[in-house]
Amino acid sequence: MSSVQLDAPAKINLHLEVLGLRPDGFHELAMVMQTIDLTDQLTFERLPEGELRLSLESSAGPLPLDGDNLILRAAEALRRDAGRPELGAAIHLRKRIPIGAGLAGGSSDAAAALLGLSRLWNLSPSTAVLERLAAAIGSDVPFCLQGGTQLCFGRGERLEPLPDLPPMGVLLLKDPQVSVSTPWAYRLCREQLGGGYGSGEQSFEPRRGALRQRVRGSVPWLSGDAPLALCNDLQRVVAPAVPSVRSGLERLATAPGLRALAMSGSGPTLFGLFDDPEAARRAADGLAATTTTAGLQTWVSSFRGASSPIAAAAP
Repeated sequence: MSSVQLDAPAKINLHLEVLGLRPDGFHELAMVMQTIDLTDQLTFERLPEGELRLSLESSAGPLPLDGDNLILRAAEALRRDAGRPELGAAIHLRKRIPIGAGLAGGSSDAAAALLGLSRLWNLSPSTAVLERLAAAIGSDVPFCLQGGTQLCFGRGERLEPLPDLPPMGVLLLKDPQVSVSTPWAYRLCREQLGGGYGSGEQSFEPRRGALRQRVRGSVPWLSGDAPLALCNDLQRVVAPAVPSVRSGLERLATAPGLRALAMSGSGPTLFGLFDDPEAARRAADGLAATTTTAGLQTWVSSFRGASSPIAAAAP
């Protein structure tokens, strides 16, 4: 195969609970993550003699094109695991997912690289190998390999699939001039909320079980006509410290037809949920004047089910 093209979809956090600090220094999390149909696009073409070349076409801002980029880290990890250092590729990234936004754009690009290069190079890594490589690259990469709706525990790499949700509309809102450092957000969370941190499996597992019980089966927490209650522990500490997050939440709260709103990941992207994509588009139009005045960008998207993640392209 001489060329492969894949989409890499963004994600939002429908639930993000910080359970405590682990012995390895990472935070223990209990999350529900959801793929949405805002995507980057990656194209892979063969190159000889072990050359890896990354090019960028971006409407979302600049990115490093060296070894700090997760796409190249994924490529190196894949060929190193296969024992094939001679494999080469030209990779072109069309970047549409906002950068540093809490939407896992970089992680999704890395997951697409693992899958796309496996096809391009005629490799057949097992699911277990792909998951191991993904977890070593970044906490969100294993989820991005699978997509859909997932319970995510540990650092985010321990996945438990949930039934696909209805294709709700998603209105994303972000100040393009603002990004949030994930380490800073977690440090702030520990400083301000650390009194409620658990320690060890005896405290973590009951809280995981409570989340499982809440969302299993027909996922009643996202059904019915009542406003929905979403949770993001990082939002509790980031919003007071980042004016654009506060401003965006206030504006989204006025949108007609809004079912729920929250920050995704460590932010600063905010999202509102609506019954369908058309309702989200109407809300975006209705908020256009106020969001433009505040310098906020908007994107309209919808939920993307497990039947259509990038994992469908796996060899």
